Amino acid sequence: MDKQLDQLDKDLLRLLQKDAQLTNKEIAGRLHKSVATVHERIRQLREAGYITKVVALVDRKKIDLGLVAFSQVLLHDHAATTLRSFETAVAKFPEVMECFQMTGTFDFILRVATRDMDTYHTFYRKLAALPNISTVQSFFVLSETKSDTAYPIV
Repeated sequence: MDKQLDQLDKDLLRLLQKDAQLTNKEIAGRLHKSVATVHERIRQLREAGYITKVVALVDRKKIDLGLVAFSQVLLHDHAATTLRSFETAVAKFPEVMECFQMTGTFDFILRVATRDMDTYHTFYRKLAALPNISTVQSFFVLSETKSDTAYPIV
């Protein structure tokens, strides 16, 4: 059975989503709890699977990944093994940041980050060469108004 989140759990998750580098002491001070309580609750949230990993978010432009595309992919065949094969293959492409199976006209949408259009074109050729690809339609990001990694916790 999943752990039921109380207000302290929710407050911890909100804080950690905004800054996972906060120490238990800093969190305890902000939430007016003991360091031991904070430590134990974070451990419980990890064990219950609410916190799946802690990462550093990197500015993609500083590492020369200036082009972001959303590529919609339609497959010819929709057998379960074919879908899994596509997912396995696409997960190996370092350019693919996210892959979602979708409802609607297209089967998958990919968020892709590359250096520039030439690099995207090289990626596109690898993607289009996968078996069972019917159509790939891509949209290129002109500007980013909002990019958040924190889920709203109510």
